[in-house]
Amino acid sequence: MPQMSRRSMLVGSGAALVALRAPGGAAAAQRSGRGGDRGGGHGGGGRDKSGLPIVIGHRGSPAYRPEHTIASYTLAIEMGADYIEPDLCFTKDGQLVARHEPDIGATTDVADRPEFAARRKTVTIDGTVFADTWFTFDFTLAELKTLRAKERLPLVRPQNTALDGLFEIPTFQEVIDLAKANDVGIYSETKHPTFFESRGFSFDAPLLSTLARNGLDQRDAKVFIQSFEVTNLQRLRRQTRLPLIQLIDSSGAPADFVAHGDPRTYDDLVTPRGLAAIARYADGIGPDKGRIVAGNSAGTALGQPTTLVDDAHGAGLLVHPFTFRPENNFLASDFRVGNPSSPEYLHARGDQPRELAMYYELGVDGLFADNPDTAVAVREKTFSRAPAD
Repeated sequence: MPQMSRRSMLVGSGAALVALRAPGGAAAAQRSGRGGDRGGGHGGGGRDKSGLPIVIGHRGSPAYRPEHTIASYTLAIEMGADYIEPDLCFTKDGQLVARHEPDIGATTDVADRPEFAARRKTVTIDGTVFADTWFTFDFTLAELKTLRAKERLPLVRPQNTALDGLFEIPTFQEVIDLAKANDVGIYSETKHPTFFESRGFSFDAPLLSTLARNGLDQRDAKVFIQSFEVTNLQRLRRQTRLPLIQLIDSSGAPADFVAHGDPRTYDDLVTPRGLAAIARYADGIGPDKGRIVAGNSAGTALGQPTTLVDDAHGAGLLVHPFTFRPENNFLASDFRVGNPSSPEYLHARGDQPRELAMYYELGVDGLFADNPDTAVAVREKTFSRAPAD
């Protein structure tokens, strides 16, 4: 991905909204309603009602609550998130539940349940070995409902362990019920489609029928569907007008490409040619944030902003990067705060507001945050500096 010159305003507090006056910012503003471009024919828009970038509660609000629980989603809503994000996996009896991975060994109390001890096993999913653990697809929904959620990152977020054992694994329907009751959007991810298809499960029918049953299949519904794979999004495009988002990881290749012997990688998807191809089936991209500002990963020094936002906007695509987390553990060295020798250094919160402002100023149409309260606050502060027309 080409890089543009780094501007001091991206890591400071001055000259804030130059990016909004630049071509990328203008393109983003024009897409606030997804008016005449192809996205307007498929979904209800990529920004909030005021035309600002949307804030997506990534797995709810996992900086404060165990992820993918009704408590986590509820807090995200209370913090002002525009959308809540359930990652979807299948149960043994074909029900959709919200879990980051089919592996539930570290996110539930299943290891403490002797009646399920015999289901512990090792499975390879998309090239990653999940060893000696338990999986959603080996449990019926009724069985999963007897389990309780745990904090996935206890060493980074030890305070959240005080909530271990309190919350159920929610179904997709329960997440929808919560979102509808609070008038927020749903930003669902189909997890490992190729792997689940190898086990006889396809997301297409249960996902779309559940949305339709809830009146969320219309073009103006507050719904996005996202995937790290390509084939399932292309197939969904033929079945729905809802907006689809192609996720783009920091490295590697879509699992369906690998499975089918396609040599293309995520790097190929972010070229102008790759973005044009994505625009034929999707309404936007969800790139790793390091693809927008080089070097923006844990503990590394920031590099130059790339041209990805402008390139994607030029192809008519929304841009919703992931994932913004407040702890030093996840931040680039430029945003870390505190004494590195302190045992609490990685748990401590860094200068994430500066990171968030940088991305807003680069013209993104939304972003995924583990702490939506900060993302909302920085958004309001950033765009309140816009000069009056």
